[in-house]
Amino acid sequence: MSVTVRFAPSPTGNIHIGNVRPALFNYLFAMQNNGHFVLRFDDTDQARSTKEFADSIETDLAWLGIKPDSIHRQSERFALYDAAAQKLKDAGLLYACYETAEELERRRNRARALGKPPVYDRAGLRYTEDQLAQFKSEGRTAHWRFKLPNHAQGDPFSFQRTEVHWDDVIRGRQTVDLASMSDPVLIRADGSYLYTLPSIVDDADMGITHVIRGEDHVANTGVQIAIFEALGAKAPEFGHHNLLTTIDGEGLSKRSGALSIASLRDSGYEPMAVCSLAVLTGTSQAVEPAQNLLELAGKLDFSGISKSAAKFDPTEVGQLTAKIVHALSFAEAKQRAAALEIALDETLWDAVQENCSTIADIALWAGVVTGPVTPVVAEEDTEFVATAKGLLPEGPFDETSWGTWTKAVKEATGRKGKGLFMPLRKVVTGLDHGPDLKKLLPLIGHQNTLDRLS
Repeated sequence: MSVTVRFAPSPTGNIHIGNVRPALFNYLFAMQNNGHFVLRFDDTDQARSTKEFADSIETDLAWLGIKPDSIHRQSERFALYDAAAQKLKDAGLLYACYETAEELERRRNRARALGKPPVYDRAGLRYTEDQLAQFKSEGRTAHWRFKLPNHAQGDPFSFQRTEVHWDDVIRGRQTVDLASMSDPVLIRADGSYLYTLPSIVDDADMGITHVIRGEDHVANTGVQIAIFEALGAKAPEFGHHNLLTTIDGEGLSKRSGALSIASLRDSGYEPMAVCSLAVLTGTSQAVEPAQNLLELAGKLDFSGISKSAAKFDPTEVGQLTAKIVHALSFAEAKQRAAALEIALDETLWDAVQENCSTIADIALWAGVVTGPVTPVVAEEDTEFVATAKGLLPEGPFDETSWGTWTKAVKEATGRKGKGLFMPLRKVVTGLDHGPDLKKLLPLIGHQNTLDRLS
């Protein structure tokens, strides 16, 4: 069997790290199996879906290295959904309901008060001609529910336990009782589709073999398998992974912009740091940066995914990014820097590499070398800096110049340790941290150093 998977985001906002987790699981699973990865935009909500968000999602996925084999938009496939809906209606499996949201909520509350599950009672199958006329006079339009196969033969009001089973590729054997669930709404009162029916129709039409998604869809899977069967289609295999949350345990949301891929990219983080953390967090694997997606695919192991929610700590993205940057060769760093319009030579990279948390940090240290720099001199260090200026070795500087200078200043002032080195660093670089001055001072040069001591 040829593996075909899909990622189906709604283009109603920027995708975040929680969205990218299933995208990567699917993409890496396809890589493992020499399969096909479909990007399918769930844009049936045309009031909220925009081309701008769809374009940004493609940009975000490309930055991460995800290259779809094909791209589809549900807004271009309504004829298929209409045909499927009509097939269900003709079979008596999709029926009209006219209750308002307020009426449904009152019924649910009444059921809870009686100690009963708040399951829809299929009142839509009992309407009289008078009721239908009343609804019409009130200007109501119907929403449409799928009649679940959870009842005695020939009696839709005789609910009985009906188990749907599947072997989840992540969670193992799963069971859902359809009798515990309300008939799902597939078509809203305004005629628009909820995601369920279009998703099922597309999965069948596109030959999707595996649906890998968050564990919040486990209960939905039983319903969806029933709809696949009602349409005469073969259901794919399903896998449900744990969800990512913020470090405080809160769910991620498009609306809040929490940990959006765009914001992570703009912060200078490495794409493989984001990918590695998104995939390996909440698994039995050590969270270390993979060099590329092929290597990360080799680490993907569904059996090692925890059943508990996985907390995503954005500080770890920075830590992994720093590890990646520190391991770059000069040629790799030069290429990355050029993409940011930053000039880089090998001597500068050798001096600053270990102090670059992101590629963008190269520009910071290049600015320290070339200036201008605002020297920082504490009042109590004024005399010390004047003495140090007089002891500055003649140029040109080399890697021995820093040691020669600090030795002379130490002998003249009696200072040592931090009291010796920190005032010199702050006056020469304007900062209280940075690369080894043994390597940085030759790049700054004698004249620049002298000017900053003035």
